[in-house]
Amino acid sequence: MGRVTEFSAVNLIASAGVDPEKWNIPPSNEIIEQTVNSIRERGIRVIQAGNRNEALELLITLIPYGAEVMNGSSTTLIEIGYPEYVLSGRSGWKDLHDVVTAENDDTKRAELRRKSVAADYFISGANAIAQTGEIAACDKTGSRVGAWPFAAGNLILVVGINKIVPTLDAALRRIREYSFPLEDARAKKAYGTPSRIGKCVILAYEKNEGRITLILVHEALGY
Repeated sequence: MGRVTEFSAVNLIASAGVDPEKWNIPPSNEIIEQTVNSIRERGIRVIQAGNRNEALELLITLIPYGAEVMNGSSTTLIEIGYPEYVLSGRSGWKDLHDVVTAENDDTKRAELRRKSVAADYFISGANAIAQTGEIAACDKTGSRVGAWPFAAGNLILVVGINKIVPTLDAALRRIREYSFPLEDARAKKAYGTPSRIGKCVILAYEKNEGRITLILVHEALGY
């Protein structure tokens, strides 16, 4: 497991009432290999990382100096240490997340956030991966998944192998039965308000070679 934080799954399971034995079990090497091949057949590049530290190192190498970068809210990114790296100032990137949060006017901040989904590089987690190759995620407003289908120039997804399930139907069930209750519990603790499944995206095929990269991490990360 990656770095455990206040909002990691292990600290929310009880309040969320979810079943990790059903939805959070790392698959066999055979299933991982099958899933990777299925994803690649859908036009998505896959890079495998042995652990969270390697995942962060790979992520850093994928983004050039000076690039415009935005990230979606992601427990996985927190667990691999992405926020600390960006805050260190070592990246040399133009961090749009910092630009958005620095704006105090609500209307202007909303406009900046809307534009940020079209960043050169958008970094995100995901909620589920089907062995058949589809990658799925949901959020409340679309501020994360809005970048996925088309808006972002390059989309980099960092996902633990614990999110692999047999089928697309199982992926959507995982979101409803596991990911969402945990995110709802997190939102209540972090913001004092519930979450909801508002916008969902399924990546089934990418025609632009190299636009989407999945860093598949051989650890249980996020939810």
